[in-house]
Amino acid sequence: MKYWGKRLSFLTFSLQILLAISYAKIQDDTEATFSAEGSPKPSIAAQSPTPEQPIREQEDGRRRIAGTEQVDKALFFLRRYERLNPRPSRKPSGILGTAGHYVSALLPRLYIQGPPEEASGIEAKEHKQLPGPVAEAVRLLEEAAQINNPDAIFLLAEMNFYGNYTHPRRYSEAFRRYHQLASLDGNSSAQHMVGFLYATGIGGAVERDQAKALLYHTFAAEGGNTRSEMTVAFRYHTGIGVARNCDVAVKHYKKVADRAIEWFRSGPPGGMAWVSDSYRLADDDGGVYGEGASYSSSGQNANKASPNSDAHAALDDVLEYLDLMSRKGDFKATFSLGRIHYDGQRGLARNMKSAKWYFMKVAKLYWQREGRIVESDKAGLEKVATKAAGYLGRMFMRGEGVEQNFDKARTWFERGVKSGDAGSQYGLGLMNLEGLGIPKNTIKATEYFKAAAEQDYSPAQVALGALYLDQGTPSDISVANRYFELAARYSHIEAFYFLAELIDQGIGRDRSCGLAAAYYKNVAEKAEPLLSSFAEANQAYEEGDHELAMVDYMFAAEQGYEKGQANVAYMLDKQKSRLALPSWLSFSSPRPPLLQNAALALIYWTRSAKQSNIDSLVKMGDYYLEGIGTQMDLDKAASCYTAACEYHQSAQALYNLAWMHENGVGLTQDFHLAKRYYDLALETNEEAYLPVTLSLLKLRLRSAWNTLTHGRINSIQDEPAPKKQWSMSEWISNFLRDDHLYYGDNGYDDNYLPETDPMPGGDVDGLYEDIIDDGILESIIILGLAAVLVVLIYYRQQHQLAHRRGEEAARGQQVDQAAQDGQRQQPPQEDRGVFPQPGDPEFGQWVAGGVGH
Repeated sequence: MKYWGKRLSFLTFSLQILLAISYAKIQDDTEATFSAEGSPKPSIAAQSPTPEQPIREQEDGRRRIAGTEQVDKALFFLRRYERLNPRPSRKPSGILGTAGHYVSALLPRLYIQGPPEEASGIEAKEHKQLPGPVAEAVRLLEEAAQINNPDAIFLLAEMNFYGNYTHPRRYSEAFRRYHQLASLDGNSSAQHMVGFLYATGIGGAVERDQAKALLYHTFAAEGGNTRSEMTVAFRYHTGIGVARNCDVAVKHYKKVADRAIEWFRSGPPGGMAWVSDSYRLADDDGGVYGEGASYSSSGQNANKASPNSDAHAALDDVLEYLDLMSRKGDFKATFSLGRIHYDGQRGLARNMKSAKWYFMKVAKLYWQREGRIVESDKAGLEKVATKAAGYLGRMFMRGEGVEQNFDKARTWFERGVKSGDAGSQYGLGLMNLEGLGIPKNTIKATEYFKAAAEQDYSPAQVALGALYLDQGTPSDISVANRYFELAARYSHIEAFYFLAELIDQGIGRDRSCGLAAAYYKNVAEKAEPLLSSFAEANQAYEEGDHELAMVDYMFAAEQGYEKGQANVAYMLDKQKSRLALPSWLSFSSPRPPLLQNAALALIYWTRSAKQSNIDSLVKMGDYYLEGIGTQMDLDKAASCYTAACEYHQSAQALYNLAWMHENGVGLTQDFHLAKRYYDLALETNEEAYLPVTLSLLKLRLRSAWNTLTHGRINSIQDEPAPKKQWSMSEWISNFLRDDHLYYGDNGYDDNYLPETDPMPGGDVDGLYEDIIDDGILESIIILGLAAVLVVLIYYRQQHQLAHRRGEEAARGQQVDQAAQDGQRQQPPQEDRGVFPQPGDPEFGQWVAGGVGH
């Protein structure tokens, strides 16, 4: 009893202490946050014009930074609030939520805007809206920031910039805090944010100044901020705020690429694996101009799949279909499900547990537990099962979804190698090269890598190229370079890095600064989880927070990601529809002020266009044509459209050029040229049939009126089909050619007669009459030319014969008189005819080209 009595008294005492502490904490939370009127109290920093003295406490022999206690308390309040009040998603969930969202979107809304409030009134209102714990945390952080606590300054800057913990976004205050921290101790993260705000001028926090942006990014890069390093490299690469300098760009890009490749190689055997988060928002809508009108979804880029194919299916539908087929025993569908879950896709995270289950299901159809092959009559099972074995070996080797086990990995790889699976060959090569569970054997590793590389397996090509590169001889370097280029076709990050290093150092080839910069840039942009903010941007966009999404996309855009630049421009673009309703009768909520910046949109359209985005180039032309975000410049608009259609044949650009020629806007008014551009637009994109046809109808009416009224505009002229002028050699060649080829040259094909027509030569229907007449006429002309040639040869022969006889008579008169008495009279020369006879000495000369030559 004594024991239980003591224990009961101890529990009672402990309970009293806990109740007292809890009550004191509640009182502290409420009384410290609210005044008697129920409104938040002003912070100590706001009350006192002079900052308090820094508080420095001695604990464990180390000095604490002034304000650390306030920061710790503030973090406690913020974390507890976040735990008790999770951020709600703006995306409607469930059938009812989705239906309500679309119904509300269809109803017109009336927005009335009152007079602007003063800044002080807005700030007071924002403080009133803050929940109690958040308001108390802000008060503590401001108190610590006043004594220059870097953590407090940074937290306040982040809350004002991102709107964390329901805090309102105030970009001017965020800039002030970031600038304070950057000036305080040269914090590289703060310098990066100051450079970003100077570069974009987002939210009107500060006027855009590209020179200051480059300055702060340079400071941040020197301090080790990789994203600023990448931003500086892109600015020197393209000449933003500074003159273009390829060597400086390569220097910065190389630093970023070195960190990216170090991160990649720090992963499990074979390197890091991740799902790419970068994509263009416009692609979900069929491109900037919609499906069929945009360059990205028309012409050669159009999705030409049939309606019954899965090309237009959503990912959920594909997974559901494959799962149904897998349940019916389709092992190929089972393997496809395993690959999808292993590789992951946009909107589907990697799921190693599910991937292993599907791969094992396929493998069990072909192998028993002890490794014996199961007899089966299923065609193609061996090939699919060996691929599944390769994936299972990879998962055990890397420890993905399972405990890392090199013995099991080798077992699965050896099963896959027996049927020539490239993944299994690469896996065994890697285990031999690095000695994973087996002794190192470079010779075996090389053999396995070669076998996999011959099947165009890019990781094996990179590994094999690295082995050849280590040899160092010119021939080995050439072979290594070839393997790296093969792997680069599949955008392998290490292949890009090796090529960049070789080109930058001029090993095995001439140095090319531009090409080295491009490869280093590709390496940096491939390491998205390390360097980009696409994941955060996509999540914010899907949750409906478009402001935060645009800010995160803007970070990627400043680093040089073309997809980030295209996304920012697309979100800022308000010219998505020509049939816009009045703002007071809008079917959607008004655009936030942050998304209303046409000048910034033009900047990012331009940067995206410079990285070969054709739709962005056409958009640039639209902005210059209509004077959006800049002054109207018709010459630049025409230049943009011309560049977009000159090499890539953008139907939209061709149509715009036709419209400019038709109406004389920025270009010479010329109906004939306008028609040619309209025709080219239709030829480039068949889906432009309706707009082009209507435009041509209107154009022909205008051209006809211009012709009737004798206008000064060049009207449409029918271009006659050119008739080919035959040369003499072509006449002779066609005459000697086969009749079938001759008729085909006149435009007749092999099947111009119906199948029921009798054999040629039966019933004559006049089809051949013109052809026969033309053939006889040509024959007569050729025979006449031959007769003329014979006459000319005869005349030449007689002329030469008379000349020879005169020479012989002259020589006879000069002979001595004595010789003449003794000379025998020569018999008269016989007539040899027109041509020398065979055996005559002059016969050979006649054959070679005529007598006397």
